[in-house]
Amino acid sequence: MNALIKKIFIFGILGGILYFFLSFHLIFINSTIKLLRKSSLTLEYTFFMANGKTNATILSNDDLREDGIGELLIEMGKMSEDHYTRLMRKYEQYEED
Repeated sequence: MNALIKKIFIFGILGGILYFFLSFHLIFINSTIKLLRKSSLTLEYTFFMANGKTNATILSNDDLREDGIGELLIEMGKMSEDHYTRLMRKYEQYEED
């Protein structure tokens, strides 16, 4: 009986870890790790290294842009609100075409 409880406990923990990775992007910016909630459960872009990438390159990723990485960059002081607005207008034009 104890072996069964251990297995259930272990599978529960593993399921929780999987759910966490399905639910959040882990964004690495310099030596900081930030969590960004995903809009849908997926393993795409679970780990994203922003080091060495321009703000335009980061925002060019549809999934990350829709999940709010621009706001995260503003919050961390990596981008101004004006620059964010200009880049978002650019992507809105592409989506309309």
